[in-house]
Amino acid sequence: MPPALSSAKTRAALRTSARVSWQMLLVLLMTAVVLWLLGQMWSILWPLVVALLLTTLTWPPVRFLRKHGWPPALAASLITVLFLAISVGIVVLIAVPVASQSGELATGVVDGIQKLREWASGPPLKIGDDQVTSALDSAVAKLQGSAGSIVSATVTGVNTIVNGLVTTVLALFLMFFFLKDGPRFLPWLTRQLPGRLSVDVPVVASRSWDTLGAFVRSQAFVGLLDAVFIGLGLWIVGVPLVLPLAVLTFVTAFVPIVGALFAGFVAVIIALVSNGWTDALIVLGIIIVVQQLEGNVFQPMVQSRGLGLHAGVVLLAVTLGGSLAGIVGSLLAVPVAAMISVFWNYLREQLSDPPAPAVDDPAAPPDPEPAPAS
Repeated sequence: MPPALSSAKTRAALRTSARVSWQMLLVLLMTAVVLWLLGQMWSILWPLVVALLLTTLTWPPVRFLRKHGWPPALAASLITVLFLAISVGIVVLIAVPVASQSGELATGVVDGIQKLREWASGPPLKIGDDQVTSALDSAVAKLQGSAGSIVSATVTGVNTIVNGLVTTVLALFLMFFFLKDGPRFLPWLTRQLPGRLSVDVPVVASRSWDTLGAFVRSQAFVGLLDAVFIGLGLWIVGVPLVLPLAVLTFVTAFVPIVGALFAGFVAVIIALVSNGWTDALIVLGIIIVVQQLEGNVFQPMVQSRGLGLHAGVVLLAVTLGGSLAGIVGSLLAVPVAAMISVFWNYLREQLSDPPAPAVDDPAAPPDPEPAPAS
């Protein structure tokens, strides 16, 4: 017969389980409260996050200038102005060629729609003009019936654009102040915190800053790879607007998943209206191959090395962030996961026991006494 359970051990196990469960509930409740507070302060936190991301890109040249004797305000001002000029230049680089070929592209769009209608009217679909007209009439009726929803969506879109402009301006001002006064932040933070926190918090903040810089640099490197390979493929196929499309691919790489889909969609549409179905399908194949290599090989490898995260953790973080908060969640998922890893590693360092000193084995024979000098 199996031995009977010990009532004392059973009660002890239940008490331990109850205590651990209660502690876990308190931790989860505190986490929920912190997340709720972050959500309430998101209008302030989002410009702060954008400013930190921009600062990681612009801090190396500012640091170089400050090491060579430039005043902090002058170095920060110069790099901020250069950053604005480069950003405007990128926009112009995309907009001017598109505007100069807008007439040709518009004609190509009309021709593409006509080709699509001709293809749809043939086998296997055999959709006649009367069916197309009926579908258009139904679409117009639905649009007329949902005029209120369209106006509401338009107002929402205008508010989104205004909020985006406000966020951009605020982030640029914060970036300037971070570049000018950033090195004084940690000493100031050390003086404000009491006791052990004056040591722990600055260390974690410094390591988190290094991690955030590694994320932005890796994302820029991956975006550059996408832009080079996709731009090369577009040039070989003979698609117009290769340089603007390559720049658009690099810029949208900082918005995971959705940015790549948008840049790929634009490239395929331009290939379709300018070169036809065959080249459009070839461009689609090139983009799919490059995006698969980027998402499954380049990005996990680069980010896992730069951030100290396993490639699987990177993929899971992006998936979870996108499902929880959409584009913003996808953008912030990897750096947040990396900073959580930084905090956890530091916590483990503080909670780990120091290595035990070497102890002589008492069973070992004593060292022989040195022989007397003759």
